[in-house]
Amino acid sequence: MQTHPHTVLGLAVASLAMPVAAATHAPKLDAGVVELDRAKFQKIIDGKKVDLYTLRNKHGVTVRITNYGAKIEQILVPDRHGTLADVVLGYDSIDAAQGGQPSMGAFIGRYANRIGAARFSLNGQDYQLAANNGANSLHGGQKGSRFQVFAARQLADNAVEMSYVFKDGEENYPGTLPVTVVYALNDHDELSIEWAASAQDKATVANFTGHAFFNLTGDPTIVNSGHVITVNADRFLPIDGTLIPTGELRPVAGTPFDFRQGKPFGRDIAAPDEQLKLGNGYDHHYALNKKEPGELSFAASAYEPNSGRLMEVWTTEPGMQLFSGNNLEAKAPRDQGKGGKLFVFRGAFCMEPSRFPDGPNKPQFPSTVLNPGEWYTGKIVYKFSVKK
Repeated sequence: MQTHPHTVLGLAVASLAMPVAAATHAPKLDAGVVELDRAKFQKIIDGKKVDLYTLRNKHGVTVRITNYGAKIEQILVPDRHGTLADVVLGYDSIDAAQGGQPSMGAFIGRYANRIGAARFSLNGQDYQLAANNGANSLHGGQKGSRFQVFAARQLADNAVEMSYVFKDGEENYPGTLPVTVVYALNDHDELSIEWAASAQDKATVANFTGHAFFNLTGDPTIVNSGHVITVNADRFLPIDGTLIPTGELRPVAGTPFDFRQGKPFGRDIAAPDEQLKLGNGYDHHYALNKKEPGELSFAASAYEPNSGRLMEVWTTEPGMQLFSGNNLEAKAPRDQGKGGKLFVFRGAFCMEPSRFPDGPNKPQFPSTVLNPGEWYTGKIVYKFSVKK
């Protein structure tokens, strides 16, 4: 998807001129909600100021994001009784975030997900990347965007803009690649993440995603198995023993990977399936059903029956990684979040829309190459509501 950034960011920014009206009544907070202290996120990292930014809408829905890794640290949304709870895993200080799960809540780049054997070739040139996930490169390398401080400015009460410039040679990727990301929360309880990046001087590869860990119960100590998951995909990408896609697009029909009609996350996760064993659960990419490449369309949803919370995911991206939280181990400090709560095994899940993993090494996958002057724009929308 290569369009001028104002095409995708224009509507978001244009709608932010007016401040958000105050909520008509003070929303109730769940007793377990930790009110984040902005001062605990203010620090100098790599010579740059880190802070915490708050987005609110007229219903009291609240999102808090730090510009360290452009990480979502909190999302407060109501249950069917109108009580707000925190539906993302995160940390209550920047020090905890630095010592915690590095991908949690982050905007991921220059290349989200994995690149096999930590290398690829482009225009006859070979590039060796950091092998930070076994033999593979994961989420942009040793110091991808999840470890970087973004420049940030609050656009309105309900929006913040964050930007970062990937330098030529950074993590051994070619080319200068500036990216701008806008987080915006509207009065329909939709949190959008929109980005625009352009190759400046050399051909490069790029792949972005948002990596929030969700638990719609509002409690990261509750296993995610009861969430009813729907994924709008007829095919998924099988993986090898190192979690790299084999290149096949396999039909989900008749497999534990079929979420087209919606089913509890835990229903088939222990099935005797080789792919589930390789991923230690779900850690697989889906080829989303699309009428047109780049269209903003429904990708997936999660419904939590006890609270009534429903989250829909919409995206322009061709695929989505479904991750069942298999790396959460209740180990402090890495898995100790807000209020001291420990993240239990499969106590959250991720839905990460993006281009396909290992795209630079799989010519049959949608291209991730950006030539000088070309734009990569995209959008992810998390739409929250309740079922009565």
